[in-house]
Amino acid sequence: MNKLELHKINKHYGKKKHALCDFSFTFTNGIYGLLGPNGAGKSTLMNIITDNLLPDKDGGKILWNCTETKVLKDKFRSQLGFMPQQQNLYDNMTAHTFLNYIASLKCLDKNTAKKEILKIVERVELTDSLDKKMGGFSGGMKQRTLIAAALLGNPELIILDEPTAGLDPKQRVIIRNMVSDLGKEKIIIISTHIVSDIETIAKEILFIKEGCLIDSGEITDLTDKVEIGEKTLENLYMQYYGEI
Repeated sequence: MNKLELHKINKHYGKKKHALCDFSFTFTNGIYGLLGPNGAGKSTLMNIITDNLLPDKDGGKILWNCTETKVLKDKFRSQLGFMPQQQNLYDNMTAHTFLNYIASLKCLDKNTAKKEILKIVERVELTDSLDKKMGGFSGGMKQRTLIAAALLGNPELIILDEPTAGLDPKQRVIIRNMVSDLGKEKIIIISTHIVSDIETIAKEILFIKEGCLIDSGEITDLTDKVEIGEKTLENLYMQYYGEI
């Protein structure tokens, strides 16, 4: 059983913007949905966990299985799979070349990389486009390529930032089912503002607003807090944010 602990994480952008405010939470194996509107602090949190962004000085600490990630360094990164929200891919590179490049960064040997890439692209339905240049990919194809890259190396911690953006309904179901299967033995954190992406698969939901964790828990416990209308996660989202 893995454990990721966040203790009072703080992040300021300049003097005025407090992007994360004393954010604390402990994740264990399972799928977690991080819900909130654009600008709530979701991507900032994801980037701090993955060490792509530093918290404030003395702005909290992150522990992986009881050891600080800044001490573990590469040992922690080797356990991590991250899909960023931005689709900054190499247009002149094929998906196959890109995934081989990611595999090399994760120190996979050639035979392991070959097997994993073929297996993963089949799951995300990219087999027929594997040797095509990514400059011609649709937004959905780029999303699926980034998801495939995050899954290489069989990581224990998977962080997906808006993973279904640009996907059609069929592809969203495929990705949701795949994540559901993976979440049985890993920690998976899905950052999204689309409630339907996570309401049927998440172990727990975290609501973030203006950088603060305003509520968290299992879906049945959370929906009991709905004050008006049917007790659904979408209505609770509306109650907290006034939008979908």
